[in-house]
Parts: sequence; structure tokens; C-alpha cells
Amino acid sequence: MNLEARKIEFVQEFLKLQSEEAVSPLEKILRKEKNASDERIFKPMTQEELNTRIDKSESDFRNNRFKNSSELLEKYE
Repeated sequence: MNLEARKIEFVQEFLKLQSEEAVSPLEKILRKEKNASDERIFKPMTQEELNTRIDKSESDFRNNRFKNSSELLEKYE
């Protein structure tokens, strides 16, 4: 079954729902996916934004405001 057919089938089943408890989690999932999709849209930086980010990164490094990879891994283990 292709994506279009799956979406149509999903919408048809969704429209049959009578319970707010069933609709609410689906709304949350849809909002979460929409936000994730919006974040995936690539917006390139301007040259000025890139240079500003580089300057800040270099300043952070010189002032010891960074974490190394082992510190990051410890946080998520």
C-alpha cells in the first residue's frame, strides 16, 4: 500500500473516532511530527551569521567553555 492510500485510510478511520481520549494522543503525535518536520527545513546561514558563530566558538574554546566527547558520552550513558 502506498503512502497516499495509507493516509486516506488513516483519515477515514480517524473520522470514525468518537472518543476525545483517542483523538488527543493523535493530535499530540501530529503536532510533534509537524514541529520535527519544520525543524528539518534547511535555512542556510548568511556569511555574517557564519562568521559570528565561528568567532563565538573560538572565544568559547579559548575561555575553556566547552565539553569534550567523553564528557558528553558520560552525560548520556
